[in-house]
Amino acid sequence: MGDSDPHEHEARSRPARGPVSDLVASKLRPPMVRQGTVPRSSLIERLAQRDGRPVVSVVAPSGYGKTTVLSQWAERNGQSFVWVSVDERDNDPKVLLTYVAEALNAVEPIDERVFDALASPGSSVPGSVVPRLGAAFFSMTVPVALILDDVHALRNSECQAALSVLADHVPGGSRLALAGRSQPPLRVARLRAEGRILEIGPADLSLDRDEASLLLRGAQVVVGEDDVAELHRRTEGWPAGLYLAALYLREGGPLAGAAASFGGDDRLVSEYVETEFLARISRRHRVFLTRTAVLERMCGPLCDAVLDGSGSAGVLAELERSNLLLVPLDRRGQWYRYHHLFRDMLLAELHRLQPGLIPVLHQRAARWHERNREPAEALGHWMKADEADAAGRLVGALAFSAYQQGRVATAERWFRWLEDHGAAATHPEAAVLAAMISALTGKPGEAERWARAAEQAAAVASLPDGSASIEPWLALMRALMCRDGAEQMRADAELAAGTMAAGSFWRNSATLYLGMAHLMTGDTGRADVLFEDAAAAGRPDGPAVGACVALAQRSLLAIAGRDWAAAGRHLSQARALARDANLADYPPITILHAVAARIALHDADLPRAVAELTRAQRLRPALTYAVPHLAVQARIELARCHLALSDITAARILLQEVTEVLARRPGLGVFARQAADLRAELSRGRSPSALGASALTTAELRVLPMLSTHLSFREMGEEMFLSPNTVKSEAISLYRKLGASSRNQAVTRARELGLLDG
Repeated sequence: MGDSDPHEHEARSRPARGPVSDLVASKLRPPMVRQGTVPRSSLIERLAQRDGRPVVSVVAPSGYGKTTVLSQWAERNGQSFVWVSVDERDNDPKVLLTYVAEALNAVEPIDERVFDALASPGSSVPGSVVPRLGAAFFSMTVPVALILDDVHALRNSECQAALSVLADHVPGGSRLALAGRSQPPLRVARLRAEGRILEIGPADLSLDRDEASLLLRGAQVVVGEDDVAELHRRTEGWPAGLYLAALYLREGGPLAGAAASFGGDDRLVSEYVETEFLARISRRHRVFLTRTAVLERMCGPLCDAVLDGSGSAGVLAELERSNLLLVPLDRRGQWYRYHHLFRDMLLAELHRLQPGLIPVLHQRAARWHERNREPAEALGHWMKADEADAAGRLVGALAFSAYQQGRVATAERWFRWLEDHGAAATHPEAAVLAAMISALTGKPGEAERWARAAEQAAAVASLPDGSASIEPWLALMRALMCRDGAEQMRADAELAAGTMAAGSFWRNSATLYLGMAHLMTGDTGRADVLFEDAAAAGRPDGPAVGACVALAQRSLLAIAGRDWAAAGRHLSQARALARDANLADYPPITILHAVAARIALHDADLPRAVAELTRAQRLRPALTYAVPHLAVQARIELARCHLALSDITAARILLQEVTEVLARRPGLGVFARQAADLRAELSRGRSPSALGASALTTAELRVLPMLSTHLSFREMGEEMFLSPNTVKSEAISLYRKLGASSRNQAVTRARELGLLDG
């Protein structure tokens, strides 16, 4: 891999499923307990006690040895331990929970459906991922301690809510430990009242006098007992303060200065680093420390590139031998990181003395990562360097892959950064991707906004699929969103299909949309030929979604021709492809369930038909007017099934949703006429059926997964951009239709019906 493998990536290959993101192996290993580290025996004993408290909270400012204590616990306890070191990039719930799932899976194989949901772009985190992972954790038969370190880095509310749910699913004999600088995202008061949480804070982590003496001796500093007592008193047992004082003394600083310099806060350490520690080391080491602090993880070749020099591997080895502020990440002595507190202080020093150099250092790091085929790492550095053009280029190349791997939140974070830095106008390819991903994940407002941004950007982009111009991409986006009716969709799809690069990952989509346009304009023969072409291109590691939808369309055309055998064959092929490509939670697959329900009804298999309609209900909310052709067609087919089951209320709700989509997207040709025919059939004196789960509206279905979280109505509203009163009204309506009198009953009933996992 070029110079070196920057994060020891381990690809978790699951060839029979969808793709998952590569994992950073060092994040799944407890940091090594270094020789000479002060043993925290009393704390380890408390942690090792089987006292019926499944949740452990370790909260203290930086420098209190949280990670050290947990590492010692992991090393000395006979129980199976799994570890996840959390960082900023884990503010994508599927990234974070993939690490958790892989950590647990290393102890005991967990349900493969967990990984299916994690890898699917369309799966709901609260509705599918978290319930499946929680159930898998709870069902583990091997006692395990799951440790998540640095959870204060998590700002994403779905990540925080997921940890709260995991805390409710710790199996007997196991533990969930969360460590960070602030209160973990748990219902701590409830856990306290239930006697289910062990809390460890700064007072517990502070060193006693004997431990302080051991630390000083371990740092090769010899002082008298009275001096130890004074240092301990002034630092209040703060491990980082004591250790920095030891380094200060070892470099020749006077004892009085060490005793006066440290207390339990970051400000005093900052002052020390600025005025004492860096002043006492060689200029070579000072430059090395401050400038490489821009790196979260480092190796010799990367540091050489950032410093524009050589010999960094030797400096790293020397620093590791001389102090504990450099943390090894592997057993080969190649990869390291700075202690978090020390890095913060070094960065503060760099900002104070050479702020203009920081972007240059990030640029050098970005180029190194690109040379070593680490584009995602490079992107992070380009963003920190505020290099919008370079970042935009990589977002255009990486976003679609991230989306396919289920890392939608990560792709959206990149898009927001480009927008905030004014780069959307110069990178229309990224704006097109943002529009299409938003459309396919049920965010129509964002899809519209990004589509406008893409169309306003007149510059020719550098496209990752080899297309010579942005125009095929724009045409494909317009065809997908079908804002100007079926005829214009056909023209856009023809342009995209005719000018897209030969090997483009979009070609299959262009063929599919062209077939949909011909279908809506009444040319079923030409549509079927195009659907056949789109279906033939499908494969689990390629454009499987378009192929599945194309096969569903072929099945519907066969049903219209009364060829039920052919319809069944096409459906069987589509389902096999969807299963192999892990598309079960992907919104466009709604049409597959609608087709399956129609075939089940023809076969007089009512339980199977109801099950298919239930699966379609889960996906339907994300199929919006941003993809109007599929949104309308799927609802029409579902309404036909509900009519056949005499479920008039559900059919009316579906047709009302069709009417709302058509009001925004008129000109859908055949689909509009089919909807009118169904409305006429409904108006022929049929009485509405009783309300039930099948009569849930799209708005209610959007709220339903949120009910399974610990979020309040206010917090749910913030997530969904709705008022608390609106969320409450939808929830009350849900309770009524599900025959429930409380939130817990509604969630239980929804799970019994298959509307929620868990």
